[in-house]
Amino acid sequence: MKNQEIKFNNKNVKYSIFIGKNTLNILPKKLKQLCPKAKNIALIVDKNVPINFRKNLRIKLKSYNLFFLNFAANEKNKSMNTVNFYLKILLSKNFNRSDVVIGLGGGITGDVAGFISSIFKRGINFINIPTTLLSQVDSAIGGKTGVNSNYGKNLIGSFYQPKLVISDTMFIKTLPKKEMICGYAEILKHSIIRDQKFFHWLKKNTQFILAKKSQELTYAIKKSCEIKMYFIKKDINEKNLRMILNFGHTFAHAIEVKNNYSKKITHGEAVLSGMILAIKLSVIKKICSPKTLQAIKNIYISNNLTYTFEKYSKQSSIRNLIPFLRNDKKNNDSNINFILLKRIGKTTMPNKSKLSINKLTTLIRTMAQY
Repeated sequence: MKNQEIKFNNKNVKYSIFIGKNTLNILPKKLKQLCPKAKNIALIVDKNVPINFRKNLRIKLKSYNLFFLNFAANEKNKSMNTVNFYLKILLSKNFNRSDVVIGLGGGITGDVAGFISSIFKRGINFINIPTTLLSQVDSAIGGKTGVNSNYGKNLIGSFYQPKLVISDTMFIKTLPKKEMICGYAEILKHSIIRDQKFFHWLKKNTQFILAKKSQELTYAIKKSCEIKMYFIKKDINEKNLRMILNFGHTFAHAIEVKNNYSKKITHGEAVLSGMILAIKLSVIKKICSPKTLQAIKNIYISNNLTYTFEKYSKQSSIRNLIPFLRNDKKNNDSNINFILLKRIGKTTMPNKSKLSINKLTTLIRTMAQY
């Protein structure tokens, strides 16, 4: 499949996402077009990015004053302390709003670099180069930036759109399988909430995605970006419809917080768990058919992903998540604001499936039976 360009165009916000093999080669040309007055570039780089990519960028961007800022990308470092550390560097190097911050890494790196860009002198040029499958299909699209707090995940942040996103599939070739599964979770989610045809395509092609086959990867990333953009264009600041993209995430974020953002469970694995829990809840509420639940479970079974939800199949393990559901950012009152599934390709609307803690507690026994 040839390299792809997807254009985001919403009111005053315009930028392109380039997807495919060796798309990094377009960066110098695009920088001159999009940021013609830039002299300084700060690259906030995930330490896990292979050194050959850094060397490549140093050569490509040799006409700029480059500052490579290493970042240990983990949920604990996704914090205001980290943000302040990098802000001081930008200020000390006399960066101005015409200069550029580039995030080079996974979703955590992009979230932190984007948030820094949004608040530095009220907005500096930001370019996102996502290097994981998860970030290429999810966090790099839509302009959500932010950091964690002791009260929960992504509770401090802003909406800030990049000038450019480059999703080079060459980065993905270096990822371990656990990271591939992490990104695949969001791909599957996108198909479940919006595109039945894409869901059926995934039934046949998931194995090729996880095996890093270039053609299937490029198509899956493109489809995921298009689905996410559909929701973002209709609700850029996540006031209503965009919340549907958080399907499965209410439980997933609770799982992550409960596990103190441990490396033992990735965000994507938590989402895979959370989606099954949300679908079980949908079935109990008689919104969704048990056949739909089984059809989705079959994809997990066929690709050895059942371990993600088996851990949360007992009453006690689900009940233990309840204290961590309260701070979900979709909540706007004392109830838990769930996105539930009607059928593959269709969810409930935000704010239409709220449950009190007491009501959820009574439903857990039935959830464990499915």
